[in-house]
Amino acid sequence: MRLLAPRLAYFAGVARTEHVTRAAQELQVPQSTLSRALVRLERDLGVDLFARHGRTVSLTPAGRTFLASVERALAEVGRAAESVRADADPASGKVAFGFLHTMGSETVPGLIRAFRADHPRVRFSLVQNYGEAMLEGLRAGELDLCLTSPVPDAPDLVARRLDEQRLRLVVPDDHRLAGRKRVRLAEAADEAFVTLEPGYGLRRITDALCAEAGFKPRVAFEGEEAETLRGLVAAGLGVALLPPPAVARPGVVELTVTGQRAVREIGVAWLDGHPDTAPVAAFKRFLLGRRGQLLPR
Repeated sequence: MRLLAPRLAYFAGVARTEHVTRAAQELQVPQSTLSRALVRLERDLGVDLFARHGRTVSLTPAGRTFLASVERALAEVGRAAESVRADADPASGKVAFGFLHTMGSETVPGLIRAFRADHPRVRFSLVQNYGEAMLEGLRAGELDLCLTSPVPDAPDLVARRLDEQRLRLVVPDDHRLAGRKRVRLAEAADEAFVTLEPGYGLRRITDALCAEAGFKPRVAFEGEEAETLRGLVAAGLGVALLPPPAVARPGVVELTVTGQRAVREIGVAWLDGHPDTAPVAAFKRFLLGRRGQLLPR
């Protein structure tokens, strides 16, 4: 492939014109360069691709077979080139953007709407996932930017804190604490907790806050999405530490946690040293300009 690939366009050009001189003019290369490339191509393949007739040429049966695959390969390369150019276009390029599930119903749609007021044709590839999976997406080149929590601290990433969310203790509406507005987390030490699975940022924050309050949470159920946890709380299956919902859910009461700083920080992260396309750079500037104003109040 290393030897053949640079000569494929030359071969296709001569096959199309059936004339080396005209093909050299169209391809804007010296005729001698083109002729030598074709000879080397045939030598490397070990077959004759052309029958020579003075200044004109015609494809041999092997040449016709080879041409069909070459044209498909060149067309695919052309489509790939057009795709990456389109994605990098300042006005209509694409941003691969990851974010936490809890930010999908309200925060991210609002951000994109505000950004597209000035960049109406920029396209987005949106990925909802938990924090560690998104960081791996950055490293794999699958994401350009992500909103995550906790704000990562890794040598290969750049991260900036943008905002914070107060976490609330969510209890069933018939719970013994439901009549309160505020609660110390230690008062829930004997409760069953419903939490996100290990590996999720909010789970790490929950475990850390409970440890700070002097207990290890007794986990009854683990899930992958905050609103599912609220449903489990509403069903009387436990209590949970969660960020505010986009829409109030019946069957639960959300209590302010006092006595400790029960928050989760939200930040934007990207791969260090990774060059930005124009639309990615514009969206990054937009997000950094929303410090302290990222989340709905």
